[in-house]
Amino acid sequence: MGYQQFEKRPTGLRNLFQRPKYPRPARSAIKRLIDIVGASAGLIFAAPFLLTAMVIIRRHDGGPAIFAQDRIGHGGKVFRCYKLRSMVVDSQQRLEHLLATDPEAKAEWEATQKLTNDPRITGLGRFLRKSSLDELPQLWNILMGDMSIVGPRPIVQNEISKYGTDFIYYTDVRPGLTGLWQVSGRSDTTYDERVALDVQYVREWSVVSDIKVIAKTIPAILASKGAR
Repeated sequence: MGYQQFEKRPTGLRNLFQRPKYPRPARSAIKRLIDIVGASAGLIFAAPFLLTAMVIIRRHDGGPAIFAQDRIGHGGKVFRCYKLRSMVVDSQQRLEHLLATDPEAKAEWEATQKLTNDPRITGLGRFLRKSSLDELPQLWNILMGDMSIVGPRPIVQNEISKYGTDFIYYTDVRPGLTGLWQVSGRSDTTYDERVALDVQYVREWSVVSDIKVIAKTIPAILASKGAR
């Protein structure tokens, strides 16, 4: 997949073939070591909750407890990203029907890839999303090397065009379980602001900046800031 096929953002800063000049955190041994230790400890600590939540989700409607979706990772590689299922089993069909019948919902979805009042989310799922606990299975993605503890949130194929020329920054790192966008408002920010935060993170990356993001994550989760 060549970069030349993606749209230019109105404020494009560089030629699509020019590589950004910054340290590459996805290749950092220190960052990877932190990921492995942190994800291993997190899985051990979260195991009782994960097992309990999976049983409850499974018993609720008989559907799978884990939701897996293709996301874009480091170097543009596609990987399976895991979450605790927070939506009804037929969520895709419900989304397609909603977007076909509700112009306001369609406009919001096209702008943010989110819905303020999402009818697909279950009661338990709403709690899991507010607390970000639905993302705990991504600790496995981190151990497998698909993700990092800190980085841009993993995107789906149809979000690539929203990055335009800045997509080169996104693919130069592993997506993160948390990141600068998450601690800066999440869904309260526009998509352009999200992209700008991702670019800022990659260009200014350091071990210290990762530690700062991790330190800000727990207060952001407790405040449910921008969570949907």
